[in-house]
Amino acid sequence: MWGTIATWRMAHDGVLAAKAILADNGDCKDAVETAICKVEDYPYYKSVGYGGLPNERGIVELDAAFMDGDTFQIGAVADITDMANPISVARKLSVDTFNSFRVGQGATEYAMNEGFTRKNMLTPRAKKIWQKRLAEIADKKLNPYDGHDTVCVVALDQSQRMAVGTSSSGLFMKKAGRVGDSPLSGSGFYADSSIGGAAATGLGEDLMKGCLSYEIVRLMGNGSTPQEACDQAVYHFDQQLRERLGKAGAFSLIAMNNQGAWGVATNVDFTFSVATEQQAPAIFMAKPGPNQTTIIEPITQAWLDAYEARIKAPV
Repeated sequence: MWGTIATWRMAHDGVLAAKAILADNGDCKDAVETAICKVEDYPYYKSVGYGGLPNERGIVELDAAFMDGDTFQIGAVADITDMANPISVARKLSVDTFNSFRVGQGATEYAMNEGFTRKNMLTPRAKKIWQKRLAEIADKKLNPYDGHDTVCVVALDQSQRMAVGTSSSGLFMKKAGRVGDSPLSGSGFYADSSIGGAAATGLGEDLMKGCLSYEIVRLMGNGSTPQEACDQAVYHFDQQLRERLGKAGAFSLIAMNNQGAWGVATNVDFTFSVATEQQAPAIFMAKPGPNQTTIIEPITQAWLDAYEARIKAPV
């Protein structure tokens, strides 16, 4: 059995690339990195990599993480700048015994010294969106923060090895140096090849208040299906936040176990992509359902057409 699941419609082309690797008996680690690089390289995705929206100063600060479910090795970067593929840097860091989580200038210098591709990650389109938001904030006193969609990929290969990765430009208009949950183990991601893997997308400030990715893997290890584990972890934590904090930001979790079964839970409308040995690649919409369950339906062509038009609309 092999399989992969990823957050958001933007990951679908990456899922197709990961499928080709996994179906050919390739390595789950290569599948995760390849899938996320596809998203990082596409300029019309506003929350990841090249074309990602900048912080309040107009600087694109990127976060990424990589975890090997066989060895528990983790590599991560936060606030890295001017590097084309943060996920590749994170994967390289995951094999380092020490200093495997690098931030800011230290992360950027490490990537440069290791020969990773330097690139100005602020596209003209993203700069125009940033300038427009600055004007809106000044003129209309709008909340500056918007957009925090992380690409997350969980992969299982035919040797029953598992890996997980995340990549994000973080919260649009964030303060310089802000870091969300995406590079944080247990919160933004977790993988254990003997059980499964999980990852999160959403408002990092709320997601990092819990360890939902780890909790989902733990629940799967105790016998829950991926869907049961996602539902239990996500809706219980959402309820806790609303009771204790008075509100809960948007967040969504994906999971896959080491048999290729998958699950999703969310407190908003959320798209994801999945492919397994037994299931053709497809995009789905998930939304909160009754009694702390999740409604999952195939996406429509009309929705896909509208999505494509929206992300490429003139600024």
